[in-house]
Amino acid sequence: MNGFLLSQRPLVIAHRGASRYAPENTLAAFRLAAEQGADAVELDAKLSADGEVVVIHDPTTDRTTGFRGEVRQLSLGQLKSLDAGSFFSTQFKGESIPTLAEVFEAVGEHVLINVELTNYTSPGDALVEKVAALVKKYNLEERVLFSSFHPLNLIRARRLLPQVPTAILALPGRAGWWARAGWMRQVSPWFVHPYFTDTTARYVARQHTYNRRVNVWTVNELEDMLRLVKDGVDGLITDDPPTARQALATA
Repeated sequence: MNGFLLSQRPLVIAHRGASRYAPENTLAAFRLAAEQGADAVELDAKLSADGEVVVIHDPTTDRTTGFRGEVRQLSLGQLKSLDAGSFFSTQFKGESIPTLAEVFEAVGEHVLINVELTNYTSPGDALVEKVAALVKKYNLEERVLFSSFHPLNLIRARRLLPQVPTAILALPGRAGWWARAGWMRQVSPWFVHPYFTDTTARYVARQHTYNRRVNVWTVNELEDMLRLVKDGVDGLITDDPPTARQALATA
């Protein structure tokens, strides 16, 4: 059975890696998350101009590299030439935008991996198919979870890899009501990922009656984590794995 479904306690899922301590979505952040005791890492996958699966959150490179450009219009070589670490700290100068394959090679045997399918500006591209092929290549079907705000991504992923669980992401507040609704179980039967302030003990209990797990994003304060663990959530998606470990130890 998939590792995300086996856990009997809440998972610590490092959001874009240990992104409170290292530049998000870099190998440094993913390796550090594993060292800090995270059970899983969450990352953002999209395609470069030449069809390679790269790991970066924004549709542009502006915020994390200082270079103004759209990810889908830049080749892998161009993306690799950018510095994705200095925006966080000079300590990480030279960290590059990784490929999904590089992440799988670096930490795939050490932590579970939540791959968010983030082709939101190009929903008709081949991202889902290429990610599924990489999961197969690295034999990580039992260690991966797919998530997305886009239901069609999850439908496509389930057709390609029916044994890999999927999770619908819900926007905060009213904007995400439809993703939190019960009928989304047809798209995402195993998991739902609501925003942490929308998550209550009653909501979690209802999802559990459907045999559905609840991983909340993105929670970074100890007080919030303690409440959510008490409310019965199944995973804390966080920038701060050490604080999440503390919450689990004291809840």
